[in-house]
Amino acid sequence: MTGGAPPVRVLLVDDQALFREALATLLEVRVEIDVVGEAANGAEALDRVAALRPDVVLMDLHMPVLDGIGATRRLRVEHPGVRVLALTTFDDDEDVFAALRAGAVGYLLKDVSSERLVEALLAAARGESVLQPSVAAKVVARFARMTDDDLAPRPQPLVVPLSDRELEVLRLLADGGSNREIASALFLAEGTVKNHVTNVLAKLGARDRTQAALRARALDLI
Repeated sequence: MTGGAPPVRVLLVDDQALFREALATLLEVRVEIDVVGEAANGAEALDRVAALRPDVVLMDLHMPVLDGIGATRRLRVEHPGVRVLALTTFDDDEDVFAALRAGAVGYLLKDVSSERLVEALLAAARGESVLQPSVAAKVVARFARMTDDDLAPRPQPLVVPLSDRELEVLRLLADGGSNREIASALFLAEGTVKNHVTNVLAKLGARDRTQAALRARALDLI
């Protein structure tokens, strides 16, 4: 990877052995990615994460023993630093919102291109949200249908307020800007922006950029 950064460590979780093998073969040729292991269900995934410490778990949703939603929910509590990226066949509303509520930072369908998948894994490792266009449309539509009553009771004011610079970063983040784009717009180093984003997420109590944007809007911060 550029700048000598280590590859993103990825754990593949899917109950179809042939799909896992094909996916591993596809990803292992990319220097940006290091496939550290595989699991056939959510229970195995929990054991593998504890042993292998991946950066990102590429998680199928419909699996025996423990499904991807349950495994994601457990990982969020037991290994909060590990990002979960859902990769599944279906984009029905129930699966989409259940995965996001459980703590997945992204949701992709299995017909995604290899290039897009690698980009998503790298983005997930950076803590960014990644959504398939059809999934993003569902999220936007759901948010657009929300009323003030849906948001009540409104979140409490922040215990630690955002600085002026953090508010600037938050506004650009909510518009979908990447760390690089925010850095360029504010004439900051990308590492500085990354630190600001980390602080913003912590102060908002958000697990990812999408949730931060939603909470900021609910608090009338942007």
